[in-house]
Amino acid sequence: MLKYLDQIHSPVARALTVQKVSRRAFLGTSSAFAVAVFTAPRAEAFPVWETGGSAMPNGLVDDPMVFVSIDTDGTVHLVAHRSEMGTGSRTTLPMIMADEMEADWDRVNIIQAEGDEPKYGNQNTDGSRSLRHHIQAARKIGGSVRMMLAGAAAEEWGVPVGEVVVSNHTVSHGGKSLGFGDLAENAMAMPVPAHKDIDYKSEDAFRYIGKGQVQITDLRDITTGAAVYGADVTLPGMKIAMVARPPVVGGKATSFDAEAAMAIPGVVAVHELPYSIMPAGFAPLGGVAVVADNTYAAIQGREALNITWEGGPHAGYTSKSYMAEMVAETRKMGTVMREQGDPDTAFANAAKVFTQTYTQDHMAHIPMEPPVALANFTGDAMEIWAPVQSPYQARQDAAKAVGLDEANVRVNVTLLGGGFGRKSKADYVTEAALLSQLVKAPVRVQWTREDDVHHSFYHTASAERIEAALDGSGKVVGWRHNSTAPSILSIFAPDSGHQFPIETGMGHVDVPFDIPNVRMDNGKAMAHTRIGWFRAVSNVPRAWAIGSFVGELAHELGKDQRAMWLELIGAPRTVDTVAEGYPETYWNYGEPANGFEIKTGKLINVLNIAADAIGYGKDLPEGEGIGLAVHRSFVSYVAVATRVKIIDGKVTVPEMHMAIDCGYAANPERISSQMEGASVMGMTIAQHSGITFADGAVEQSNFYDYDVTRSTNYPNNVKVHIVPHGFDEHSTGVGEPGVPPVAPSIANAVFEAQGKRLRHIPMGEMI
Repeated sequence: MLKYLDQIHSPVARALTVQKVSRRAFLGTSSAFAVAVFTAPRAEAFPVWETGGSAMPNGLVDDPMVFVSIDTDGTVHLVAHRSEMGTGSRTTLPMIMADEMEADWDRVNIIQAEGDEPKYGNQNTDGSRSLRHHIQAARKIGGSVRMMLAGAAAEEWGVPVGEVVVSNHTVSHGGKSLGFGDLAENAMAMPVPAHKDIDYKSEDAFRYIGKGQVQITDLRDITTGAAVYGADVTLPGMKIAMVARPPVVGGKATSFDAEAAMAIPGVVAVHELPYSIMPAGFAPLGGVAVVADNTYAAIQGREALNITWEGGPHAGYTSKSYMAEMVAETRKMGTVMREQGDPDTAFANAAKVFTQTYTQDHMAHIPMEPPVALANFTGDAMEIWAPVQSPYQARQDAAKAVGLDEANVRVNVTLLGGGFGRKSKADYVTEAALLSQLVKAPVRVQWTREDDVHHSFYHTASAERIEAALDGSGKVVGWRHNSTAPSILSIFAPDSGHQFPIETGMGHVDVPFDIPNVRMDNGKAMAHTRIGWFRAVSNVPRAWAIGSFVGELAHELGKDQRAMWLELIGAPRTVDTVAEGYPETYWNYGEPANGFEIKTGKLINVLNIAADAIGYGKDLPEGEGIGLAVHRSFVSYVAVATRVKIIDGKVTVPEMHMAIDCGYAANPERISSQMEGASVMGMTIAQHSGITFADGAVEQSNFYDYDVTRSTNYPNNVKVHIVPHGFDEHSTGVGEPGVPPVAPSIANAVFEAQGKRLRHIPMGEMI
C-alpha cells in the first residue's frame, strides 16, 4: 500500500511542498534525523496554555518524530498539519517550532501534511483555534529538538550540556561549533528530554515569535501564480466531471437525456449519483454527472442533459414567508437558554420597554476558488488532491463512499483559495471519489461559481428580537433576547428546530452586560436547506442585532453610542457564569474557564481604543457618521469604529479602525491581515450577502446578483490596533472574531449620517 502511494504521489506531491521535496521522498532518500516520540504534561513555562484541544476529535499531537526532520545539509523540514487559506497557520506554527528550535527560517522547508489525524492530531482548520490550541505544542516540539541537538554536541565534545549554546542553526561551545546537519545522526540517538528538563526560551529571546517579520510562506508563489491550488493538480489520463445537482435539497432527477450529453464531443460517460436527504452530514446532494476529456465538454454535456427534477420535501421553501414565520416566532416564549434575576417582574414594572427586531438572510461563503477535487481510485486504494479544511474528515467520507478502508486512502491538501467554513464540508471530494471509482480513471470534479452559490451549506438565516426594560431614570434593568434560526445540527441529526449549545454560546447566552434581569430564549425554526458553519458562525446575527440595538437604544435615551456601550457592559469584571444564569451547557468555544474567562474590561478597552483612534465624538460634515460595535467571540475581543459617507445615496466607507485583544500576538503580521480581511467580509455581509429561496431553490447565481465588497468601496484607511500582551497571556482566536462587529458598526454609522435605521442584512449599498 505504501509503495503504491509513493509511486503515484511523488511527482505531484513534491509540487505541493513549499520548496522542493516531499517529506516521504525525503525520509526515503536522505540521511536524516527524525526526533523520537515526545508527550509531555502541561508547560509551566506557559501556565495558562491549557485549552480544549484534548476534547477535539483525535486531540493534539506534540510528537517531534511526526513534525520535524533534519537533512544532513542542515535543512530543517517542518510539517504543517493545518490547511492554509490565508490565515497563515501553515507558516505560524512551523515558525514557532523553528524559533524554539533556534533554526534559521531561511533554512526551513515546510511540508503540508496529508489528512491523517491519528498521526497529526486534529486537522480541522476552523474555529480560529489553530494557534490557540497548538502554540504550546509547537514550542514543545521545537524545544525538545534543540535540547537533543545540544545533547549530541555535548556528548561529542565531552562537555556539560549546560555549557552548549544552540543559536541560529549552529551548536557551539567555546571556540567549537557544528551545524544542525553535522549533528543529525548523533542527535537521533539521544533520549528525548523530559518535559521538566526542557529549557524553554524566554520571551525576550524570541527571534520570530511576536515580531511580525515573517511573511506567509506561500506569498511569493501566490503572487507569481506558482502556487498549487486544487484545480492545478493533474494526472495522466485525468477526466473532468461536472455535476447537475438537485436545485432543491432532497430532490431527485425524474428524467434526463444521457444520449444528448454523450453526443457532445469529448464526453465519455454520464452517471447518476446517489441522492441524499437531510440529515446526511457532508454527503453530496446527488444528481447527474457528465464526465469528459476537458472542462468545456463537461459543461456542454451537462447543459444537454435536459433534466426534469422532482422537488422533494423542501420544494415549498420560500424566504419571504419563512422570514415572516421566524419573526412571528420571536414574539413567543421560546426555549429558555439563560435566565438571571426576575425578568418578568422587571418588564412588568418597567417605566418603558424598548423593542426591535433584526433579521438576516442566508449567506454563501463564495471563496474565490470554487470547490474542486481530484480523485484517483485504483481498486484497492485511492489518492485525492483537494483544497479542504478538514482533510481527515474528507478521507473518512471518501473511503466510506467507495468501500475502502481509510488506511488505503490518502488526501493531499492543496492551498485553499479561501474557505470560510465551506471547505470543511467536503461533499465535492466524495463526488470525485465516487466518479473515479465508476469511470476507473482519475477524475477531477470542478464546481462553477453558480454551482457554489446554488449548492452550498449556507450560513443560517435569523430573526433576533431584543427588548430592554427601562426604569424611570432610563437605566436598563431588564433584557430579553429571542434568537430564532435554523440549526447546523439539522444536517447531522433529526431536526428539532432549535439550536444547540455551540450555537447559543455564540453571542446569545454569553452577552456580558451588567443587567440584573436577563432572559435569552430560542425560537423554533425548521431547516429547509443545508445549514453549515460560516466565518464567525452564529456570532454574525447576534452581533448584528445586539450592536444595532445598542445604537438604537443610545438614540432613544439621548446618549452617545460609547456611553451606551459602557453603561451596559458596566465596571470591568470577570463574568461569573453561574451567578449570571449561564446554562450548564454553556459553550466557551471549547475552552476551559481557567484562563479563558469573559473579562469585560477587555471589551471596554478595545471599544475605547477603536473609538479614540477614529476620533469618535468629533464634528463631521453633513452626510457622514461614525458607528461603534464591540463583540467577544472565539475568546477574543474586537471593537470596530467605522466612518461612513453618503454620496448620492450610496453608503461608502472611507475609514475603519479595528481593535483586537487576542492575548499574546504570536504573529502580528497575520493578525493585521486577518482583521483587514474581516473588514472586507464584514462589509460584504452588511451590504451584499443575501441568499434567498423561492420554491426551494436558491435565487442568486454569481457575483452579478450575489456581490462582494470591491476595491471601489473598500476603506482607503483601515487601521488595526492589536492590544499588546506578554507571553503569559494565552493566544486566542483571530481568523473569525473580526467579522461580527463590522455590520452593526456600519448600520450605526449610517444612522448617524442619514438618520435612517437599517435592521436587515444585507442592507444594500443604497439607502
